[in-house]
Amino acid sequence: MADEIGNAEGIAMDLSAGDPGIGDRPVGAIAVLFTDQKVAGLSFAQDRGMPYVNISPGIIELGPEVAAYIQRPDASAVVLGTEWLVGATSVPAMAAATAFSHVEDIRIGALLDTEDAFGPAAETDLERQTQAMAAALERREGAFAWRTGDTTTSRFRAVDGTEMQASALSPNDLLGLSMATGAPNVRFDLAIGVSSSRRAGEPLSAEILIELSGTDPEGSPLAMRFAVVHPGGQMPLTGLGVAMVLESLTGLGGQAPTQAGLYFPYQLLDAGTYFARLRHIGGSIVDLEPEEKSSKTVSMEHIVTDVRRAA
Repeated sequence: MADEIGNAEGIAMDLSAGDPGIGDRPVGAIAVLFTDQKVAGLSFAQDRGMPYVNISPGIIELGPEVAAYIQRPDASAVVLGTEWLVGATSVPAMAAATAFSHVEDIRIGALLDTEDAFGPAAETDLERQTQAMAAALERREGAFAWRTGDTTTSRFRAVDGTEMQASALSPNDLLGLSMATGAPNVRFDLAIGVSSSRRAGEPLSAEILIELSGTDPEGSPLAMRFAVVHPGGQMPLTGLGVAMVLESLTGLGGQAPTQAGLYFPYQLLDAGTYFARLRHIGGSIVDLEPEEKSSKTVSMEHIVTDVRRAA
């Protein structure tokens, strides 16, 4: 893989070593894309004063990284990167929230196609977060609560309107969107099945269905529902998010490198740049009819256009 990419080197990782097998190679940032139970990557990053992002730990697994940051808060920038597809959910949802004076509900449904192939590390992560973790967090009437038993199952409509059987999931988007928007009701569900594009005889796609409801600046009921779609599946979106986070952390985009601190990905991703890059790699945002048909609606495409123009 390193040979195919060019300007890259493949090395054998050793998480029990003080330098995880990297040795004295010059390194600008660390991105961990697998389960690192020893937190070796973060320890190495802090020792060298370099920024760090990990996209594996679930909400109930954040403790070791948060503790490591608290112990050495000035050592480096630490990004808790396990948002769904690393910004593909949180960045559009945060942009959509700007149309509201008050956001009451945020409902997210992610659809993974059964033919969307990914590697064994990602498969292990998904299995752990959907099966080993018996409960999923949600925000309900302002309080954080665990969905267990029958409350972990639900349904949502895919882009083509097909109802999908889904299970509760709680990536970091749930925490970030709850606290950033103040919405008292936030939930996330994951369905694994046939994507809308494949049902139509086309190649598979990754779909993220996002619906917000609340009030507009005049106090009238407002709702919007849209989808983030990519015909290449989940990996292009994940790769985009990780690359843009690393760009922000290291200052490769022309801005100053990110200061030491604890971050979620959406805090480092400029929405206008993100939407432009999303379109460039073949992704799109599709306006859909909200479930709350009595409310006024606003087009997400207009918001995306305005954000990109401002950027």
